[in-house]
Amino acid sequence: MKTLFKSAVAVALALSLSACASTQSASRAAMPDDTMMGLIQPDYTIDSFTVSVPKSLTVNERNTYYPRGDIVWRGDALGDRHAQVKAMFETSLRAAAPRVQGSRPVRVDIQVTRFHALSEKARYTVGGVHDISFLLRLVDAETGLQIGRTKDVSADLAGLDGQAAIAADARGDTQKNRLTTHLTNVLIEELTVPGGHRNADLGLLQRINNL
Repeated sequence: MKTLFKSAVAVALALSLSACASTQSASRAAMPDDTMMGLIQPDYTIDSFTVSVPKSLTVNERNTYYPRGDIVWRGDALGDRHAQVKAMFETSLRAAAPRVQGSRPVRVDIQVTRFHALSEKARYTVGGVHDISFLLRLVDAETGLQIGRTKDVSADLAGLDGQAAIAADARGDTQKNRLTTHLTNVLIEELTVPGGHRNADLGLLQRINNL
């Protein structure tokens, strides 16, 4: 009986070690695409791009300090906010393309998941944080295969407030210009810097946005 018990334990232990070894092998196999992605110098050039702003994203036009919704945008005249946000990303991608000059041509696919800029009330009083996030996918332009994993990018930016916002508008540095330039720089970092863009730590207001 003891011999039978010991045999059963030995079999169980062998199976356990086998499973462990299998898991470790799988982890090692995944490392070049996953764990080590942040250590590799990107070598891309933008061949083409797509931008999607799903209609499922909610828009809030209320002029409160913090309107609830996925899209809060006042940098263009009242209109189709989804189309306006899409146009901003497309402008930023076109501006980024000449500054991304690697050897591997890629298609950049972007799906916006949040674009919460400042309402008029917030911008001209207390300010706040432009809360922006999007999914980024790279596709090899020659093979059509996705490169690595789809990345969830956070691209927050501190918003101007009060007199600073008024002065910026007066010199032509509008909310739209600031955000378009910011997105251009974020996209360049994603395609040229190991590990991509690192979201700024913008303090309490940013943390409130993430609640």
